[in-house]
Amino acid sequence: MGIPVIIYGRPGSGKTRSLKEFAEDEILYCNVENKLPPFRKRFKYTLKTDDVKVIVPQMKKAAEKGINTAVIDDATYIMSNNFMRRHSIGKKGSSTFDLYNDIADDMWKLFEVIKNELPDKMIVYIILHEDRADDGTVNILTIGKLLNNKVMLEGIVTIALRCMSKDGRHFFKTTTDGFDITKAPEDMFAADELENDLKAVDTTIRTFYGL
Repeated sequence: MGIPVIIYGRPGSGKTRSLKEFAEDEILYCNVENKLPPFRKRFKYTLKTDDVKVIVPQMKKAAEKGINTAVIDDATYIMSNNFMRRHSIGKKGSSTFDLYNDIADDMWKLFEVIKNELPDKMIVYIILHEDRADDGTVNILTIGKLLNNKVMLEGIVTIALRCMSKDGRHFFKTTTDGFDITKAPEDMFAADELENDLKAVDTTIRTFYGL
């Protein structure tokens, strides 16, 4: 089974920046919003789409080529782009429910495919925006109650790392403060904060699981 890992944070917190230490031919980079990365490097295997039906078979093809790491950046826009394209025709009746159901189905299926249809060595990093509630709790930004209340994407992964920045420093947070969804196996990471380097994180995960 493949391993889905959530990477979440505010805009500008270093989510995409964390990719810069990967080699150009090392990952499948799904550039959902077709945005320029914050570094000069360009990844050889780049996919520009927000369609899960396109992303899924490309991840499988990448695995067949021996590419064992994929990054979906930024998966939040898989949901929001779908919503923006269709919300004007989904204002009433069953069409509204169909819209939210389709958005939830796409995200749920994405995680299910990663876990059940990709090979064991495949790690897929799903980059998402964070959402802060009025009570100060921080979750991932989704669209619709079905994802929030019924699926809870953070509940179907073992690792969810939060990207943060402070005083000009970008870093990963590996343990929760009780107000966010950050989590990882207890002995996986040596510190509560890590440098903003997803390649190093990838190496640590693979070593921990013997991949």
